[in-house]
Amino acid sequence: MASTTGRGRAEELLARVPLVDGHNDLPWALRDLVASGQFGEKSTAGDPVSSVSTVDLTVRQPALQTDLARAREGRLGVQFWSVWVPCRLAGDAAVTAVLEQVDLVHDLAARYPDHLRIATTADEAERAFRDGRIASLIGAEGGHSINGSLGVLRALRRLGVRYMTLTHNENTPWADSATDEPVHGGLTDFGRDVVREMNRIGMLVDLSHVAPSTMRDALEVSARPVVFSHSSCRAVADHPRNVPDDVLARLRDNDGVCMVTFVPHFLSQAYVDWDARLREAMEAAGENHNDLDARHRFADSWPDAGPTPRVTVDDVVAHLEHAREVAGIDHIGLGGDYDGTRALPEGMEDVSRYPDLVGALLDRGWSEDDCAKLAGLNALRVLRAND
Repeated sequence: MASTTGRGRAEELLARVPLVDGHNDLPWALRDLVASGQFGEKSTAGDPVSSVSTVDLTVRQPALQTDLARAREGRLGVQFWSVWVPCRLAGDAAVTAVLEQVDLVHDLAARYPDHLRIATTADEAERAFRDGRIASLIGAEGGHSINGSLGVLRALRRLGVRYMTLTHNENTPWADSATDEPVHGGLTDFGRDVVREMNRIGMLVDLSHVAPSTMRDALEVSARPVVFSHSSCRAVADHPRNVPDDVLARLRDNDGVCMVTFVPHFLSQAYVDWDARLREAMEAAGENHNDLDARHRFADSWPDAGPTPRVTVDDVVAHLEHAREVAGIDHIGLGGDYDGTRALPEGMEDVSRYPDLVGALLDRGWSEDDCAKLAGLNALRVLRAND
């Protein structure tokens, strides 16, 4: 935990340097909560934008990890809003869902113009920050959302989507996921075409969620810097979602950035081991661990669950320091995954806590220049290289 002095220094720094977060799942969290009736009557409407119009994000929303009140407290400057599509949606349904998610982000920015502004370039993001707005960029999570179509990929880019995560928890027909059985050995020929087209149209190649073989293939193909929008270090916590050291080291030559996430499953080896037991129990019961809804339901009733391991801000720091050592200070950032995970480390419970993390680093002797790079300058450099 940061000292009072450390947090104060961090807040002063983040008033000058935009804090860029690589991944926040608020759009889908809003859909889920409204559909479940947490904000009034259950929504059966087919229009997600109209269904979230009753949620006032200018006040604290305890059912969420993100709202504008706490985002301001946390000095959030630039947010990549995830337009995630669950893997259970495929084909045309996946395309429909991602377009609805993009529409929802644009609607949020229009509804809160004093707080949010859509940005599609690094210059626009910096201008929004100077004007006192949270620059809102869009990242598509899951390559299945393009339904195998480069035309859909290009259409998403025209709608302002600036990165695409090549897979989510399951393989696509053209790329292996970190948490599925490998079938392609990385990228297929079409997968390589996807990466080349993303380079051509200025869409960041996001390698979170993909298998190490896919990471390595994408780094071979990509002519522009890549991003890990929300990943941590495999050498610190041996989860398949994390990044191996050889891939972290290759970010130096690629000039990319790994944005370390706050998800406990990926931060603590004890939590990795607990989750592995959960996966085994689910597989024995014929359940799919990759289905997040099924995972949550099963964990809530799992008789052998026991207490989940304690994870704190110190675990986040351990990943940041390892990534700095292996990839270098110019190749790390932050990707919290707020509202995309049910659990968060102690000290990082919501979007108000970024200054506590940066303050903890300052207390540990990180320079303000290094913290500025981590907070946002590295991510903005990668974005600009893809503009």
